[in-house]
Amino acid sequence: MNASEASARMTGEVPAAAGRPLGPPVIGFTPPPAPGPDRIEGRFVALERLDPARHAADLFAANEGHDEVWDYLAQGPFATLEDYRLWQAGAAGKGDPFFYALRETASGRALGVASFMRIDRANGVIEIGGIQIAPALQRTPAASEAIMLMIGWAFGAGYRRVEWKCNALNAPSMRAAERYGFAYEGTFRNHMVVRGRSRDTAWWAMTDADWPLIAAAQAAWLDPANCDAEGRQRRDLRAIRAELARTEAGQPLRTRPPAGPAPAR
Repeated sequence: MNASEASARMTGEVPAAAGRPLGPPVIGFTPPPAPGPDRIEGRFVALERLDPARHAADLFAANEGHDEVWDYLAQGPFATLEDYRLWQAGAAGKGDPFFYALRETASGRALGVASFMRIDRANGVIEIGGIQIAPALQRTPAASEAIMLMIGWAFGAGYRRVEWKCNALNAPSMRAAERYGFAYEGTFRNHMVVRGRSRDTAWWAMTDADWPLIAAAQAAWLDPANCDAEGRQRRDLRAIRAELARTEAGQPLRTRPPAGPAPAR
């Protein structure tokens, strides 16, 4: 054992392997806290810790008659408010997944749910999933801001990686992942059986290295200066991110899944 190896053993550091790639060292990392704020406030939406007494009636009414919103989820649709309240009671009592209700500021109604899940504090990894958005909230600034707030909380708390996973057939979720700035990482075939059907799961993620550019794009998209008289965003989130990426050194994130298999060579 040479002097550098002995020093490394004493300090707990891992010595570099000559000529062998081992990945960059992780210095000063402390496992981040578990999700826990009862409320995360935004401009268009507030995230409130899921509470059946406060949220079940609003959400049941907002989803009633729209069974399609449950197509890619393990739960639902629910025939009665009591059935839905029972599901919420079970979900609200868990720490993983950790569910929020999405309360739209303009209407004051709870119109969606989303959760932090598969929480891996030791490695600084967390997933955003279990997302169910009522038709009244879909394709609104409030729905977008809700996910942005969750991403921002995760990186602000010290997580290194935020994941997004969805049924590979769920085109709206695939588009949303790309739009928010997640990078496509591949599809796990025959990954799950959901409602008696085989599910291929698409994996998307962003890292703390990606976050500064993505955060700047989200802030610019949410800026009141980016809204017209009707409150609609003037500039598309993807366009803002692409513009910012052009000013950065290196290549922008690969955010689109490949179109198909590479040609044989």
